[in-house]
Amino acid sequence: MKVIDPVCKMTIEDKDAVATSTYKGTTYYFCSKPCKEDFDKNPEAYVGKKVSMPGKEDLAALTSKAIGEMAKDPICGMVIPKDRSIKREVGGRSYYFCSENCVRTFEAPEAELKSMKRRVTIALTGVLALAIFRAAVFLGLAAGATVLTWVPIPWLPWFTWGVWLFIITTPIMIFGGKGFFVGAWHAIKNRVANMDLLIALGTSTAYIYSAFVVFFPGVLPVEEKNVYFEVSAIIIAFVLLGKYMEEIIKKRSSAAIRKLLDLKPQTAKVIRDGVEVEIPAESVMVDEIVVVRPGEKIPTDGIVTEGHSSVDEKMLTGESVPVEKKTGDDVIGGTINKVGSFKFKATRIGADTTLSQIIKLVEEAQASSSQVQRLADKVASFFVPAVIGVAFLSAIIWILIGNTTMALLSFVAVLIIACPCALGIATPAALMVGVGKGAELGILIRGAEYLERAEKLNAVVFDKTGTLTKGEPEVTEIVSVNSVSESEILQLAAIAEKGSEHPLAEAILKRANMTGLAIPDAEAFEAVPGHGVKVKSQGKEILIGNRRLMKDFDIGIQDKETVISGLEEKGNTVMLVARDKKFIGLIAVADTLKENAEDVVKGLKGEGIQVIMLTGDNEKTAKAIGSKVGIDRIIANVLPGEKAKVIKDLQAEGKVVAMVGDGINDSPALAQADIGIAIGSGSDVAKETGGIILVRDELRDVIKGIKLSRATMRKIKQNLFWAFIYNAVGIPIAALGLLNPIIAAAAMALSSLSVVTNSALLKGVRI
Repeated sequence: MKVIDPVCKMTIEDKDAVATSTYKGTTYYFCSKPCKEDFDKNPEAYVGKKVSMPGKEDLAALTSKAIGEMAKDPICGMVIPKDRSIKREVGGRSYYFCSENCVRTFEAPEAELKSMKRRVTIALTGVLALAIFRAAVFLGLAAGATVLTWVPIPWLPWFTWGVWLFIITTPIMIFGGKGFFVGAWHAIKNRVANMDLLIALGTSTAYIYSAFVVFFPGVLPVEEKNVYFEVSAIIIAFVLLGKYMEEIIKKRSSAAIRKLLDLKPQTAKVIRDGVEVEIPAESVMVDEIVVVRPGEKIPTDGIVTEGHSSVDEKMLTGESVPVEKKTGDDVIGGTINKVGSFKFKATRIGADTTLSQIIKLVEEAQASSSQVQRLADKVASFFVPAVIGVAFLSAIIWILIGNTTMALLSFVAVLIIACPCALGIATPAALMVGVGKGAELGILIRGAEYLERAEKLNAVVFDKTGTLTKGEPEVTEIVSVNSVSESEILQLAAIAEKGSEHPLAEAILKRANMTGLAIPDAEAFEAVPGHGVKVKSQGKEILIGNRRLMKDFDIGIQDKETVISGLEEKGNTVMLVARDKKFIGLIAVADTLKENAEDVVKGLKGEGIQVIMLTGDNEKTAKAIGSKVGIDRIIANVLPGEKAKVIKDLQAEGKVVAMVGDGINDSPALAQADIGIAIGSGSDVAKETGGIILVRDELRDVIKGIKLSRATMRKIKQNLFWAFIYNAVGIPIAALGLLNPIIAAAAMALSSLSVVTNSALLKGVRI
C-alpha cells in the first residue's frame, strides 16, 4: 500500500519504509531515518489539525490526491502530472514521459543517439561555416575590400551579410534546435519551467531579433552587422554537443546493465503434461520444471531438481571459474550452462528474478536524487522564472534610460548566460557514471542518499560469521598423543561423527574425505547432549567431545590443558578424542578468516574509519578473530534481533555507521545503519535491505564501494559549485549590458561541457 512520509511528503510503499513511529495510536511511515528523527523530536509539527493522518488508508488517499499523481520523466527528468503524461509498461514497471521524443529515447536509445549525432553534426557544421564566413569577412576588411556590398548577381541585390547568416543559421535552428523547442512546448503545456524552455527563449529571441533587423531595416536603430544569428547557432550546437556527450556517458555507464539485459533468453523448455515444450521465457510459471542443456542460458531463477552441471555466473558475480551445480543448488536466470544437462524448479519469475532486481536497483539509483540534487532541483524550479523576470526587468530599465538597442542586447544576454544546463546535469551526470562504474564492478548503489552518507562515514561494523569469516568450520590443527598418527585420530573422529549433523562434525568428515580415509559405519552410536558422542567400531570404543565428556569417563587430559587453552584462545573449538578410555589426541576446528580480511580492516583504518566487530559468538572467540584482523572494538554475545539496537547505540554516540553483513540474519542491523552494505548477496539480492549491495563475496569490495561513493559525491559537489558560480557571476554582468551575447553563448556551452567532462573522469578513478 502507498503511504506518505509526514516529514518530507515522499510517496513510498509501506513495505519499503525504512522506519515507523507510532503517535497517538497511529502508525507513520518514513522514507529515511533523518525523517523519523525529525518526527520523533516534534510530532506535533507534522501532525496538526489540518494535516492529521489517522491511518494507513487515509495516508494512501492523501498520497493519491496530493503528490501521487506526479511522476518524473526518466529521460529528461521533468516532473509531470501522470494524467497528462505518456505511460509505458516495461518489465512489470510503469514509466511516465512528457513527450513522444522521450519515449523514443527510452525505447530505442541507440536510434536516438544516432539521431542526436546527426543533429550535432548539422549544428557544428553550421557553426564552423559561420566561423569561416566571419573569418573571411575580417580578412577581406583587412585587405581593404568592400565585403558583401559587392553582389556578383545583380538581380539579387538583397543577398547581404545578414541574409548569408540567416541562411546558414536557419537549418541549425530547425534541425538542431527542434528537440529544445518541442521540450519547451511540453513544459508550457504541463505548466512547468525546465531547461528546454530557457534555451528555446534565448535562442529564439536572438534569432527573431536578428531576422527582424535584417528583413525590416530601419525599424530598429541597429545596423545589420550587429545581428546575433551566431548566438543561436552556438547555443544550440554546444548544448547539443553537451547532451550528446552525456548520452554517450549514459551508454557507457549502463553497459553492464545492458549486458545483463542481453543475458535474458528469449525461450525456455519446460515440462508440461509430461511433455517437453518450448515457450517464451516470460511465460515460465513458478514451480514449473525447466530443462537446460549445454550452452543454453538459464531462463529464470530456480533450484536444481535433477542432473549435474557447471554454470558460468561471471556476468553476475564476477567469478571467472564456472560454478558446479547439483541437486538442491540455486541457479540464477541469465547465467549460462556450460556442460551437462539438468532440470530445475522455477522459484522466481519476471520482475522477482535476481537479474531483474539488480537491473531495478541500478535504474533506481541512477534516477534517484540526493539531498544535494533536490536542492539543485528546487533552485532550478525557481531559477527559470526568476531569470525571465530579470531579463525583462533589465530590458525595461534600459528602455526607460532610452537605449533600446542595449535593452534588447541585455535581454538576450541574460537569457543566454543564465541557461542552467550545467546546474541541471551536475548531479545526474556524476551519479550516472558512478553507479555505472559500480555496476561493472559488482557494486550496486541503491540511491544517491547513500553517496552523501558515505562521505561522512566514520564507523564500519562487521558481522563475523559469513562476513569476516567463511562461515564454514574447518579443521585447523590435529594434535597427537601417545604416538598415535594424525590420520588415525582423524579417521576415528570421522567414524564417530558420521552419524552427527553438527557443523563441527561436517568439518571433520570433510577433512577425512579430502585425505581419502575410509569411514565405515559405527556399530553403535550414542549422543551425549552437551558433551559429545560415544560410538563402537570394530570392537573399539571411541569418544569425541569436550572436557566434560573426558571427565565423565575418567580420562585424564591434564598434561595437554595448556595446548587446549592455547588453541581456544586463537578462536578454535577443541574436540578431544579417546580410544578404549585412553586419550589419543585432539582436533581443533575453527571458522577461518576470508582472504584479504586483514587488508580490508587496515584499509578502512587508513581512511580514518573506526572498525567494529559485532557477533553472537562468545567474547573469547570473537577477540581471537578480532586480533587476527586488527579489530580493537569487539561487541560479542549479541543475538540477531539485538544487533539493530547496537547500531542505534553507536549512532547515538554521534557515529555515521555502515553495517557490513550477509543480508539475512543481519537485515535489521543493515536497515538501521546509515549505510547497510550487504556482501555476497548473490541470488538473495531481492531480499537485501542494504544501501550498497556487493554481488561478489569479496571483502575488498567494501572499501571499493565506500571509495566509489565518496569519489562520486566529490564530483557532484565540484559540478554544482562551478554551475552555481557561473550563473551567479554571469547574470548581473549580462543585465548591465557588459556581456556580448556571443561570448555568453560560448561560456554557457563550455560550462555544460566542463560538467560532463568532469563527470566522465570518474570512469578512470582508481578504487
